[in-house]
Amino acid sequence: MRVLVVEDEQLLADAVATGLRREAMAVDVVYDGAAALERIGVNDYDVVVLDRDLPVVHGDDVCRKIVELGMPTRVLMLTASGDVSDRVEGLEIGADDYLPKPFAFSELTARVRALGRRTSVPLPPVLERAGIKLDPNRREVFREGREIQLAPKEFAVLEVLLRSEGAVVSAEQLLEKAWDENTDPFTNVVRVTVMTLRRKLGEPAVIVTVPGSGYRI
Repeated sequence: MRVLVVEDEQLLADAVATGLRREAMAVDVVYDGAAALERIGVNDYDVVVLDRDLPVVHGDDVCRKIVELGMPTRVLMLTASGDVSDRVEGLEIGADDYLPKPFAFSELTARVRALGRRTSVPLPPVLERAGIKLDPNRREVFREGREIQLAPKEFAVLEVLLRSEGAVVSAEQLLEKAWDENTDPFTNVVRVTVMTLRRKLGEPAVIVTVPGSGYRI
């Protein structure tokens, strides 16, 4: 899942991004509304965690632009105000969910994951294919009943491949969904991660390389 965090309190923004990355999400961070609009115009995001009171361009205007463009991106709006009227107004603008500050990080993560599931064709909470079972919420992976410990990027790559339901996923698509924009697209990070993931999943190999196209399960 790829997430954009838009928050002008930089310490909070960076802390949220770090926490979401530990949950195997690809996260980009910006600190004002104008930068958010720039990123949205370049990258495809599953979820935008959007502070409402932003400098340069207000969060409401960022949300309206996402709706105007007809993007499948879901918006989780954050605000320091807990008033019901503010929450209603944010939802009427086009936000998909609303979370007042201060918030528990576990709740933020759960809401981001719930919104992420709504950006594509609905899939079961637990993904299963080729003897592999992946639970995104519990961050657990099993193969034929054996639990497998994966690093966050390995987990993210496996989740993207399972969600493709047998379709080929290119290295570029994996970079887009499992890494953030600071990753050099010319590195071999995808190949190395897939290689390590194959080793951890064990034999027989379930991740197939399709020459010139990408990978599939």
